[in-house]
Amino acid sequence: MMATPTFEESSESMSEDGIGDQKFYSDAAKYWEAVPSTVNGVMGGLGRISSTDVAGSRKFLLPFIQGEGATVSPNRALDCGAGIGRISKRLLVPLFAQVDLVEQNPAFLEQAKTYLGDRAGKIGAYYPVGLQGFTPQEDHYDVIWNQWVLSHLTDDDLVSYFQRCSQGLTPDRGLIIAKENIASDDEDVPDEDDSSVTRCRESFLRVFERSGLSVVREMDQEGFPPELFKVTMFALR
Repeated sequence: MMATPTFEESSESMSEDGIGDQKFYSDAAKYWEAVPSTVNGVMGGLGRISSTDVAGSRKFLLPFIQGEGATVSPNRALDCGAGIGRISKRLLVPLFAQVDLVEQNPAFLEQAKTYLGDRAGKIGAYYPVGLQGFTPQEDHYDVIWNQWVLSHLTDDDLVSYFQRCSQGLTPDRGLIIAKENIASDDEDVPDEDDSSVTRCRESFLRVFERSGLSVVREMDQEGFPPELFKVTMFALR
């Protein structure tokens, strides 16, 4: 019998760079509670780049699950920081037999059930919890997808989260995907408006190392407006 996911209270911890504590998380929750439950809302007014974003993600992910060099089974995926299910609907559901969603905003999850439409039948579970307090089922997921959400975790909580995700992957072949904004200089950029921090590449690499993860593949998203942050995809094991 498989263990069920557990929801834990995040500790009152500071990240190594002093950015976050419980106020860091509560401020972020308040910010997203005020955001409309639409594609344009969850993308910060940039809904127009959604198709380009999904195309880049598919290009990055597909070689792992289809074709001669495929190493990942297309059985179960987990969409973390799922919003209204944009990534699940357009990327993960077409590729995997079952997809679960994790999203701390209950309004977003409720809207996801409508937004997913006839693809909602492939959704296994909706988990209304922040990633700092989520533990996936052990040995359960072939892919755990994280996009534009890891900036809302402190360094220490991100390391702990990645370690829990590692335990949630199918043995020897599962992948954690991180697709995130990357600060252009070697310095993280905090955002007080939505209570987040955009990490530079070196900061991500340090977090991956602390988590016991290795970068299997790395690729930059193409086709976004030049005024936006660079976006990079990492496949991790």
